[in-house]
Amino acid sequence: MSTRLSPEEVKYVAALARLGLTNEEVSRMQDQLSTILDHIAVIDRLDTATIPPTAHVGVLSNVTRPDISTASLNREAILTNAPRQVDGFFAVKSILATSDDGADV
Repeated sequence: MSTRLSPEEVKYVAALARLGLTNEEVSRMQDQLSTILDHIAVIDRLDTATIPPTAHVGVLSNVTRPDISTASLNREAILTNAPRQVDGFFAVKSILATSDDGADV
């Protein structure tokens, strides 16, 4: 069933895809696209009337852990490792702005 595409058909498809092809590339694409269409023709001849439509070939499921609350670290214990803390938070040196007196904001 090998139907070879014409150079004009290849150029038309290339234009639809916004591809600029040289004459050598058009010739190569004639062979490649014709081969692809031959393969599709074989698949098209298969009887798929009894096969249900398929979105995925495998059974998919969410692989997630249950959302269960667990004990977390104690805030005071964590802040004991901080060189500086303010109001229960880590205090770090400002890198973006300072106040008028040069102190960290």
